[in-house]
Amino acid sequence: MIRTTVLAGLACALALGSAGCDNRGPMEKAGEKVDHTVDTIKNGGHEPVGDSIKDDVNKARDKASDAVDDAKK
Repeated sequence: MIRTTVLAGLACALALGSAGCDNRGPMEKAGEKVDHTVDTIKNGGHEPVGDSIKDDVNKARDKASDAVDDAKK
C-alpha cells in the first residue's frame, strides 16, 4: 500500500519534471546497474527496497522520455 502510494507520487513528480530533463545516456544507465549490483551484494544478495523503488522510477522515467520523443516526431 505504502509502496504504491510512493510510486504514484514519484510518477507524478516524474511526469511534471520529465519535460525539462535530458534522456539518461548509456553510461549513466550502466553506472546505475553497477551501483545496483554492489548494493545487492552488500545486502546479502537481496535487493534493498530503495533500489526496487528507484528501478521502478527509472523505468517510468524512460517510458515517459520515450513517449515525449515519439510525440516530437
